[in-house]
Amino acid sequence: MLFLLIFTNLVTIFFFSSLPFSLSSSNTPHTHLFLHQETISHLLQELNSTKSKLFDSYSLIADLHHKINSTNFLVRDLVIEITRERKPSLPVDEEADVFGIPPPTASLSDELKLAILPHKLPLGYSPRMASDEIYPPVGAACLRFQKELAQYMTYDIGGDGCEPLPRRRCHPKSPIGYVEPTPFPDSLWATPPDTSIIWDTYTCKSYQCLIDRKNFPGTVDCKDCFDLQGREKRRWLYDRGLDYGLDQVLQTKPAGSIRIGLDIGGGSGTFAARMRERNITIITSSMNLDGPFNSFIASRGLIPIHVSISQRLPLFFENTLDIVHSMHILSNWIPDAMLEFALYDIYRVLRSGGLFWLDHFFCQGPQLNQTYAPMFDRIGFAKLRWNVGKKVDSWS
Repeated sequence: MLFLLIFTNLVTIFFFSSLPFSLSSSNTPHTHLFLHQETISHLLQELNSTKSKLFDSYSLIADLHHKINSTNFLVRDLVIEITRERKPSLPVDEEADVFGIPPPTASLSDELKLAILPHKLPLGYSPRMASDEIYPPVGAACLRFQKELAQYMTYDIGGDGCEPLPRRRCHPKSPIGYVEPTPFPDSLWATPPDTSIIWDTYTCKSYQCLIDRKNFPGTVDCKDCFDLQGREKRRWLYDRGLDYGLDQVLQTKPAGSIRIGLDIGGGSGTFAARMRERNITIITSSMNLDGPFNSFIASRGLIPIHVSISQRLPLFFENTLDIVHSMHILSNWIPDAMLEFALYDIYRVLRSGGLFWLDHFFCQGPQLNQTYAPMFDRIGFAKLRWNVGKKVDSWS
């Protein structure tokens, strides 16, 4: 009996002594698994934190890049301003305007200076503009010429003679012998009669003269665009190299989703005419630079607006247009800061998923990668098609 009792106790002691080791041995893998999961979770948290810091760094770098560009613009404007200061200044009474507004260079933020002060033309003096500077049309230029402004606004109310700006209560002159326009759609490719406009301000005195000037030497804006039976009629019909075809561009979007848009510096309105044939409404901005461009566009049954590239797009609310097109106008002749303002305005009026068709942008080779490609990326345009080539003539 004593032997059995001792043996039973020994078994019991051995059983209970070995139980913790067995349980500990069986629980070890689960403990390590839990610790492993915790380590992964901690590493993921650190990774997410690092990614967040990296994105913040990218944003900081982009902001610094933008500030560096702005500083470059400001340094350039400062050099221009110092050069002007060396010239004889105007009398004090002429520098202050009648509204009590100080001269444009006083107490303005850097961004405001870029927006309202004149910009030097990169290619120098322009005979067409009779200046080596371009002024944003926000009133700053008018405030510097109070005498001329007062003289301009002294007129007979209700009389003849109107200009686009500033607004006056007046009647425009009417052409003598005016006839009704050609009915649509024939008007799209018809040259209007000479009696449809007043030719006083133009070198040419007939549409035939405008058509023939492509045959004479000299550089003229849109030299052959009044000849609707020449190169104008072949534009945007074929897709090859730097020349994009309309139908190929429209096929990049769902059918029918391109409905309304703007053509900046659209010459005689041929881009709008081609789009009108496809039931797309395009408004064409154009200036009457020694030619009746706006009247010619209207005679074709299209919508012109008389605004320059330096003006904010005033007719369009943001996120409204399906497409914005520009050919030859947006290029390296425009000061960088003014071009960037214009491109941001184009981005503003385009709806989400809208198309910006920058058609034949002229610049020197190094400028593309150093200045313009970074500018397009900075604004936020995503490349859909991108072709680069050499310019072979003055208006290729």
